[in-house]
Amino acid sequence: MTFDPYTILDRGPIHVDPDGSYLAGRRVMVTGAGGSIGSVICRHVTRLNPTELIMLDRDESALHALQLEMTGQALLDDASMVLGDIRDRDWISDLLMQRRPDVVFHAAALKHQPLLEQYPGEAWKTNVLGTWNLLSGAMDADVEVVVNISTDKAAVPNCALGASKRIAERLVSWCGPRRYMSVRFGNVFGSRGSVMDAFAAQLAADVPLTVTDPDVVRYFMTADEAVSLVIHAGAIGWSGEVLVLDMGAPVRIADIAERMIFMSGKDGKITYTGLRAGERLGESRLGVGEEDVRPLHPQISQVRVPGLPPFALWCVLCADINTSKIKQEMLTLC
Repeated sequence: MTFDPYTILDRGPIHVDPDGSYLAGRRVMVTGAGGSIGSVICRHVTRLNPTELIMLDRDESALHALQLEMTGQALLDDASMVLGDIRDRDWISDLLMQRRPDVVFHAAALKHQPLLEQYPGEAWKTNVLGTWNLLSGAMDADVEVVVNISTDKAAVPNCALGASKRIAERLVSWCGPRRYMSVRFGNVFGSRGSVMDAFAAQLAADVPLTVTDPDVVRYFMTADEAVSLVIHAGAIGWSGEVLVLDMGAPVRIADIAERMIFMSGKDGKITYTGLRAGERLGESRLGVGEEDVRPLHPQISQVRVPGLPPFALWCVLCADINTSKIKQEMLTLC
């Protein structure tokens, strides 16, 4: 059974009408290209006539699936598909110097909050150090535009995921006056591992739908809405900014579960499991002191985020990143 996301969210599409003209005739790199957001970015960028599209991921199966989807074949024998890990600083630096992209969309990240609460060192190594490796290499290779994918959990961070992404936002802001910026949005509806996929699988298995709390709410957007923001950010954003889409009112997860049960025609039930470590009832689009200023698009806030010099990371690097203390260390840098 297929579910229409806008029916489930009880709203219409958000239209950004992105300006992607700056990508025409340019070399474009997408990190995390095989992921839910990265793959949609790749499909959108292809339509905008870049000279070259470089699709980078550390998951070879994801690259295989992406090329099969985009071209109808998956030979994996051309330079468009790059297998590697942004955690490897020397490798990503060499790659950027060799390929010299003009624009980088940075979607590579770890994003599952409960796992990162258990293994916060992984959030640090990928979302923080991996992002800095990319930024450092991009500056050396004279990359003109970098658009970093962030999350609303970075606005007022209290968990390992939010803290790691907030630090990444601040590292991006430190790279000015280059046009390196971040975009911040909520849960991507229908993405791999999203609540819609989880509920659909539970309905198919005739088991209760699991919701953490009756009052938990989240901001949602579709993958196409998210990518429209990402691409438009590269056209209107500037150094030191985080661009935030107006996603409408937050949606109760229990309402989504009830609508999907109704649409399925099944006699489904909901089980409440309790909030997990690092979770809270709601999220914020903007952080403390961030003003909702929309100078160039009525649905996009452009907020300033203070830069974080990379030498500030050394205090954490000197600690044992394989212990639970790393989460608190990251929160102190936010």
